[in-house]
Amino acid sequence: MISDAYDEAFVWTWLPGMTEPVVAGRLAAAGGQMLFNYGQSYLGRDNAIPLYAPELPLRRGTLPLLNGLTMPGCIRDAAPDAWGRRVIINRKLGMRGAQIDTGELDEMTYLLESGSDRIGALDFQLSPSEYVPRETPSASLGDLQDAISGVERGVKLSPDLERALFHGSSIGGARPKAMITTHERKFIAKFSSQSDIYSVVKAEYIAMRLASLVGIQAAPVQLERVGGKDVLLIERFDRVRSEHGWQRRAMVSALTMFELDEMMARYASYEEFATLIRHRFTNPGATLIQLFARLLFNVLCGNTDDHARNHAAYWDGRELTLTPAYDICPQARAGNEATQAMLIVGDDRFSRIDTCLRAAPLFLLSHEEAVAIARQQIEMIRDQWDAVCTDAQLSEVDRALMWRRQFLNPFAFEGAPPALAALLQ
Repeated sequence: MISDAYDEAFVWTWLPGMTEPVVAGRLAAAGGQMLFNYGQSYLGRDNAIPLYAPELPLRRGTLPLLNGLTMPGCIRDAAPDAWGRRVIINRKLGMRGAQIDTGELDEMTYLLESGSDRIGALDFQLSPSEYVPRETPSASLGDLQDAISGVERGVKLSPDLERALFHGSSIGGARPKAMITTHERKFIAKFSSQSDIYSVVKAEYIAMRLASLVGIQAAPVQLERVGGKDVLLIERFDRVRSEHGWQRRAMVSALTMFELDEMMARYASYEEFATLIRHRFTNPGATLIQLFARLLFNVLCGNTDDHARNHAAYWDGRELTLTPAYDICPQARAGNEATQAMLIVGDDRFSRIDTCLRAAPLFLLSHEEAVAIARQQIEMIRDQWDAVCTDAQLSEVDRALMWRRQFLNPFAFEGAPPALAALLQ
């Protein structure tokens, strides 16, 4: 490890409906683990809620970790992932950071040196009594694009560009991104990468737009062009603008709900997700249908990166509610055969309509109901493809690259009812 500078952090949280945070407890590093205990002041609050009850129930003392975990999953959800970690390494090490693996910094460093406007309702501070947000003035999309190019090249950024990019260092995911705030709305901006061999940003925009058209509750998106490069703006759904400021909505990832970490993510499954929804979620019947629609759409649009951090739920202290869909990004593929990141039914994860239909009973759907959902999605993708691509100003080359390779790939139709395959004749 490059840094062992921090051995503790204080966890602050925004309670439901509040615009200012309160300290919830202390996170301490010991023996390769990070352990949490609630503060007495928090436990004494009338409106205190557990950060996530199945994992960190409201009680005194140091709370044991779930089996196999080295830190609480609901806290890990608030940490930066690959891109944010790269930004922090660049900030600390400059050009030398390009050769440094993100695992060389400890988790406490990533929590305490990333921006404060992170996903969900948590933040991390050195003080248990004074909250000082790590935020920077807003920057233009052009400045952010320049900063991202510098990080990808491993170039030490100027102080202005460093500050511009730091604000988004707490966001999860692997691709270049940053935070954008207007008076009324907050966005995550996703940028083109110098390693892109096709328009990845436009592909995600098209998938998100089509997802909304087929009836999936997806985060609103818009496409911008900055300095000759595409930028995708995704409106944040974990923030609520109120009369007195921004409220933050607590969230947990499906990975946390499964009681897994990244090393165990291969065991995550839609089958288990459906079981969790039946027992822990608000409005389980409608939520099961929504999750089935998302699974099927991932298969039809070529999004095989549907891992358990790319599903999440709001947490209100008692129940879970599925968030809007996000990070629906078709993946490049050389051949036809593909698998989803999460298991679908049993040990089958093949990206096929047939696999989804066999899983339908898990979502309390009949075969006929599942086929009807598939038919509606296929028809909508087929009929709206040209209009959405035109809206995105997608080139003919990229249209040809994505159509029937990522979107509606023939492998998805293997073993499917002939009536569904006939929709593309």
